[in-house]
Amino acid sequence: MSLLTQPVVAAHAPSSSATRDHNTSAEVAKLFRTRTASRRLRVPTAVVYCEGSFGTLDGKTANGLIRQSEKYQILSVIDSEKAGLDSGIVLDDKTNAIPICLDLADALAHADSVPDYFILGMAPANGMLLTHERDLILQAIGLGMHVVNGLHEFLSDDPIIAAASAAMNVKILDIRKPRAKVDLRSFSGRIGGVTCPRVAVLGTDCAIGKRTTATILTRALNDHGVKAVLVCTGQTGLIQGARYGVALDSVPSQFCSGEMEATVVDAFEGESPDIIIIEGQGALSHPAYSTSSFILRGSCPHGVVLQHAPGRTHRCDFEETVMPTPASEINLIQTFAKTKVIGLTINHENMTSAEVDAAITQYEYDLGIPVTDALRRSPERLVDMVVRAFPGLEKELIAAAV
Repeated sequence: MSLLTQPVVAAHAPSSSATRDHNTSAEVAKLFRTRTASRRLRVPTAVVYCEGSFGTLDGKTANGLIRQSEKYQILSVIDSEKAGLDSGIVLDDKTNAIPICLDLADALAHADSVPDYFILGMAPANGMLLTHERDLILQAIGLGMHVVNGLHEFLSDDPIIAAASAAMNVKILDIRKPRAKVDLRSFSGRIGGVTCPRVAVLGTDCAIGKRTTATILTRALNDHGVKAVLVCTGQTGLIQGARYGVALDSVPSQFCSGEMEATVVDAFEGESPDIIIIEGQGALSHPAYSTSSFILRGSCPHGVVLQHAPGRTHRCDFEETVMPTPASEINLIQTFAKTKVIGLTINHENMTSAEVDAAITQYEYDLGIPVTDALRRSPERLVDMVVRAFPGLEKELIAAAV
């Protein structure tokens, strides 16, 4: 019997044959999930499910995990439409030896043993699970895999999935499930005690690369001797392993500013950083999302890096809504909040390298601020952008160079 055909645990009272099947399934799962003391120290392995969406806007969670994951060792991506390709080539034209597989059976065939986690890597606009994906999740649970879910639909609330996970002793991690309301925090004004610079990476649209740019910027600053801490505000950053973050779009609006403020304060008090980078969500001008306003209100950033996609003609998932210009978004941000846009970063989708070069030159001339492409240009340009806005950080660069 293959690993994939092991029976999924039934959620109803089992018959004698079902009991035998359950025992067999439990024995297989126990065999593959036995952990020695040394193995407990390793990074957990994971397969990322992103059927039909990898490399697209709706696949942004999977895309992010392929580019950066501190919490999991990603073994493969499941997307039958791109099966056989290297995920790094699909995303960034660079091999990374993480294969794209046809289905779960193919992913298991590429693994030395059953992976520890099954991660849902899609981020569709409605945030909900498709019917057939529920069966696949039960299949993964039947193999003893923990499940990581970044959707708005909470798997732990599904009685059949909950029963199956309990029977197999595996975890269901609903990343967007907020704490009890009694534990949510209101705005307090404590943000005034955060004395280091705070920079928010906002955008002109959703799924435009804000988290990617924020991650690259944070890493580049640390590499240059500036202690930077990233505060994530969405499910992907939390799944990647961010130490500080909150899935802001799942928090009741009354508490959004407070949760944003408290998370930034936690990062400041826990790390004593030179600078805090805050991941943006949506766009302040976007009619469908309000998270940018809460980020600006709660974190009170001293500066903003704005991400824009010149090759995008309309907002993703909203074909009737045209993209704003960087100039209009900058004006809105600086009118809405006491902050300053310190630079523009380019998302190069639908653009050639020559078009990116031309856009950088034109926007620098028109806007009078530094412009770069975080993925195609040196990360040092991001560092220069921030240090130019906050000259006090230069001493950290000098100290690191000595």
